[in-house]
Amino acid sequence: MGIDWSERQEKSSSSTNDGRSTAEIDFGRIVHSHAFRRLQGKTQILNLGDSDFYRTRLTHTLEVAQIASGLIRSLEHNHKSHAGAKYLPSQTQVQVISYCHDLGHPPFEHGGEVALNYCMRDFGGFEGNGQTLRLISKLEKMSKDHGLNFTRSTLLGTLKYPAPFSATNTGSTPVLNPVPTSLRLIDRKSARPPKCYLDSEAEVVDWILDPLSASDRSEFTRVMAKKGEHGKTSYKSFDCSIMDLADDIAYGVHDFEDAIALNMVSEQQFRAFVKPEQFQSFINELNKQHPGKQNSNGFDGIVEHLFRSEVNMRKMRISQLVGHLISNVYIAENEVFNEPHLRFKAALPDHIETLLECLKSFVYEKVIKSASVQQLEFKGQKMVVAVFEVLQSEPKNFLPEATYKKYEDAGEDMRVICDHIAGMTDNYLMKTYDRLFSPRMGSIFDRI
Repeated sequence: MGIDWSERQEKSSSSTNDGRSTAEIDFGRIVHSHAFRRLQGKTQILNLGDSDFYRTRLTHTLEVAQIASGLIRSLEHNHKSHAGAKYLPSQTQVQVISYCHDLGHPPFEHGGEVALNYCMRDFGGFEGNGQTLRLISKLEKMSKDHGLNFTRSTLLGTLKYPAPFSATNTGSTPVLNPVPTSLRLIDRKSARPPKCYLDSEAEVVDWILDPLSASDRSEFTRVMAKKGEHGKTSYKSFDCSIMDLADDIAYGVHDFEDAIALNMVSEQQFRAFVKPEQFQSFINELNKQHPGKQNSNGFDGIVEHLFRSEVNMRKMRISQLVGHLISNVYIAENEVFNEPHLRFKAALPDHIETLLECLKSFVYEKVIKSASVQQLEFKGQKMVVAVFEVLQSEPKNFLPEATYKKYEDAGEDMRVICDHIAGMTDNYLMKTYDRLFSPRMGSIFDRI
């Protein structure tokens, strides 16, 4: 008898008039959750207020869901005879997982994540993906004790890194930067968290993985160690691999598009970073689809359309690039696993993967690591630490009444304060900071 992936931790009696599938029920729960709505006020890469064009966590999430749906359609169409095809998730199922994937990220993106990991260094740490699992399985309220009470399938699909913080936290311990003499600054490298789930969610992970064989579970949760760095797991479930690939495509292509549109990167930087041969598979496909247009479909023509042409030409090239990546997805198989939901995964051929990695690296090096983005990330990080330390210093006086009650009920667990800050939007965090620290800002009548 196979695993019942539709099972929920908390049994609930569905209405006899509810004709929805289990995935459709989960979809409704995530769309109407507080955490999903807050994504509209959280940073993707660029901080809110800089422009109304670029992507927020919410628009990024919607794009990931759309790309993931495209990957499903591509696999169903091009690989329908593959043994793994019958284990593909439904369109609705992959959208649920996509909608969940960034819920746990705190305000100010990775700067906020580093800040909270530093603040929680003696209390179990913090990591955005781990916070996602905590939100959907515990903090959101659609059931008595199990958060949104998702199916085992949905929870497995959102479990990007199936090992706990305690097992993966083998790199450096968060400390202060020793260089400044008059400021207390985090050593940001030491405060980067491992990729993991939080130990506080060990019980739900045990439940998710309980039906697996001992060998499958052992291999799936195995942590690869690397000297001087945090440990990391090697595998994701089939559903999660589709979402993760969609996330990479959205990051590599659409965040690249934002950077061009906002003049954060130049054609010269792109030409210096990228080798024309890395785009050859894309060029070949364009020339096959549009014979006779080799000049405009060559590398120089593509670069011109991305950087120098009208917006509609750039949009066309971005759309073609996403389509190229989606159409080349295939189902890979890892024979070390018996369970099909672990045995199969979505993957790209090496030469296509090289193209995607090239775009992701360009965004990382020229946008995320740029001084303009790093300065704003640093500022956000400082605000997160300051607010956390104030709330930690006198929880009864500074926490909202309902949050303080949770803190008391949890035995004065610092995780409650961490949850409170992690759930804030960028604007909520800034208003809280101003209320606490800005002499001319804040009134008892302000609503934050």
